[in-house]
Amino acid sequence: MTAEIPTPLPLDVLERRVHLPLKPEPIALRGDFVRLEPVDVQRHLAELYAVSNGSPITLGGRSLGTYDADALIWRHLFGGPFASLKAFEGYVRAQVSAPNGLPFCVVDSATGQPIGMASYLNNAPEHLRIELGSIWYSPIAQRTAANTETTYLLLGHAFALGYRRVEWKCDARNERSRRAALRLGFQFEGVQQQHMIVKGHSRDTAWFRVLDGEWPGVQAHLEGLLRRGSGGDK
Repeated sequence: MTAEIPTPLPLDVLERRVHLPLKPEPIALRGDFVRLEPVDVQRHLAELYAVSNGSPITLGGRSLGTYDADALIWRHLFGGPFASLKAFEGYVRAQVSAPNGLPFCVVDSATGQPIGMASYLNNAPEHLRIELGSIWYSPIAQRTAANTETTYLLLGHAFALGYRRVEWKCDARNERSRRAALRLGFQFEGVQQQHMIVKGHSRDTAWFRVLDGEWPGVQAHLEGLLRRGSGGDK
């Protein structure tokens, strides 16, 4: 039986790899509900910590009392909860200095207040592949349009740059993240068992993706959600 000969990709697709840096170039992205700013430790750190450490929060006309930061934000992430601003700073600086990633501060457009973080990470320009991850939102911003628009902006920018694949991965036990990925238009690809050890625990990882050919449909879907002001699962 003769093995199938793979079809080469078009030259213009292959050439994109030359122009995409390993460290994504910093850029601000603006939507109606949020704006995404590359994380500036000096400017963003204290406010991000204030809305993620379990202390009471006020955002616009809404208030939230003391909450369980581990249960509502950090349980399935690589870091946190953080007992001090200094500990949180180490977590954030590691993301800022990552050679193949770019963290964004998610800022509420109406108030100008930081409400969470989302990152490009595991960037592989040689394969035209990038991941959205390390995503968290303050509980006061969860189940709003923030996650929907953040995802919309990051996907749109990645595909505009020429990426062919955008990935979303999460702990397989993180049902909220898995629901969010599906609601936002990602396709489930399966679970990789014993993929990582996180916080001393074995992690099975659920994989999701959007391909460039799927983006127009996902784009229309997300725009429909934003027009209706639909909230999210994060």
